[in-house]
Amino acid sequence: MIGPRLRGVRWLVLALALVAGTAEARVMAGVRLPDSISLEGKELALNHVDLKKKLFFEIYVWGLYLEQKPSSMKEAIAFQGPKQLQLHFRRSIKREQLADAFRNFLAHSKAAGSPEMRRNSELLVQSLRAVRKGDKLLITYLPGQGLLISGEGSRGAVIPGKDFADILFSAWLTENPIYGRN
Repeated sequence: MIGPRLRGVRWLVLALALVAGTAEARVMAGVRLPDSISLEGKELALNHVDLKKKLFFEIYVWGLYLEQKPSSMKEAIAFQGPKQLQLHFRRSIKREQLADAFRNFLAHSKAAGSPEMRRNSELLVQSLRAVRKGDKLLITYLPGQGLLISGEGSRGAVIPGKDFADILFSAWLTENPIYGRN
């Protein structure tokens, strides 16, 4: 027979274990993002999570994963290691709407104006699919491979090199400032 004091200790241990287990992910708008992910043997930490809204509609929750926490936007973009931008959709979006949103988003970047970068932008846009609530779109930079577009929101694409990846992450962090501009 277990005494009431020992039962209380068991409940306290169980409660602490549950709290510790929930500390391994951040939840925003019902979307759970892990505090870290593993890419190519590297551990990337969730540096930022945010909710994109239009009017009062929740469009997606996005998270930025980097190997180390940068002190500025330039440092985050210039980093040579892997990085990943995750979009977790909170509503269904037609392919055309998603493609137009990315075209408009990338059109604001002066660096994306060269013919080669416009081709890369279009490659990314052409890979996009319609998304349903709960789908993900992953935009991953891997050194030596380039920018990989994957998840349910894409048919998959690889854009070689770091130049376009830098343009995309620069445009993203300019529109969604989370670091100092230096």
